[in-house]
Amino acid sequence: MPEGHTLHRLAAEFTERFRGLPTRSSSPQGRFVAESLLIDGRRLDDAEAHGKHLFLTFGERIVHVHLGLAGKIGFTDGDPPPVIGAIRWRLTTEAPHSTADLRGPAACELLTPGEVDALTARLGPDPLRPDADPDAGWRRITRSRTPIAALLMDQRVAAGVGNIYRAELLYRHRIDPMMEGRLLKPGEWQAMWADLQQLMRHGVQTGRIDTVRPEHEPEAMGRPPRVDAHGGEVYVYRRAGQPCLVCRSKVRIAELAGRNLFWCPGCQRRTRRRGR
Repeated sequence: MPEGHTLHRLAAEFTERFRGLPTRSSSPQGRFVAESLLIDGRRLDDAEAHGKHLFLTFGERIVHVHLGLAGKIGFTDGDPPPVIGAIRWRLTTEAPHSTADLRGPAACELLTPGEVDALTARLGPDPLRPDADPDAGWRRITRSRTPIAALLMDQRVAAGVGNIYRAELLYRHRIDPMMEGRLLKPGEWQAMWADLQQLMRHGVQTGRIDTVRPEHEPEAMGRPPRVDAHGGEVYVYRRAGQPCLVCRSKVRIAELAGRNLFWCPGCQRRTRRRGR
């Protein structure tokens, strides 16, 4: 599933291509026809992301998109390309010609501003948004016995964080992923939040997730670059059984809350902290 930086990149792309321009909406697949007709011919006023949700505003009507596991958005310059496959929603504009095709989303719906407010109120702070309040996430963490690795995947704690960012963030701060959230220290959360903001901003700029520090990059260590469809250089994500870049312990994998969790038992030793 795309993580938060991807949605912010998409919002920026829609803004650059369509904002302020009259657009045409259609649903070649046929599952978004009625909604498309309501915004056909309208100008795009705004495009923004909150966590893993994308919102495109056309006056008082807002298209909400959640890509889920299989959703994709592709952009094309010039005349609209032939319709191939199941395109849920197509947005086009002229002068300059530009097309955006949405395929396979988990959600594509038309909402009112009130409905958008209700949806975003259920989300936690987004590290990439200027209005984010990390204390909102901290309040959920500090009173929970749930493992911190599971809490970081809770979109009410940190909207936009997915499997890669959570594994890499915990590694970078040497946090036992199975430690209860209530045992995390305030200073640790503050440091993790600041780090998360920096990592995700880098993801917006580059379109990939890179989490290794300069001294652990391929050139510095004399190792080959990582080759993986999920992107950049990482410490533990999808490196199960391989040696840790720092301590050489074998990276481990376990299932937690239905997702694969990766961590280094050498760098992220089991906590001895106990609650009151």
